[in-house]
Amino acid sequence: MITVNTHQAKTQLSALLAQVESTGETVLICRNGKPVATLTRPPAALVTDPLARHPELQGRILYDPTEPATDEDWPLSAR
Repeated sequence: MITVNTHQAKTQLSALLAQVESTGETVLICRNGKPVATLTRPPAALVTDPLARHPELQGRILYDPTEPATDEDWPLSAR
């Protein structure tokens, strides 16, 4: 475990994040010698593919969205 003070964490944040990412080591951030935060890798369950389909968004389009709308497709109030 790496221990740094808040000033050191602020000035070296990119390097500390790179070290956590590459080695998985935990960084303990202290203020006046007392721990206030830790930098760790997230659990594997939280690391997701940003382009993956959301599990609650299921559905299929059952029509051709490029086809022009007919009069029957519009509600009477919009005709």
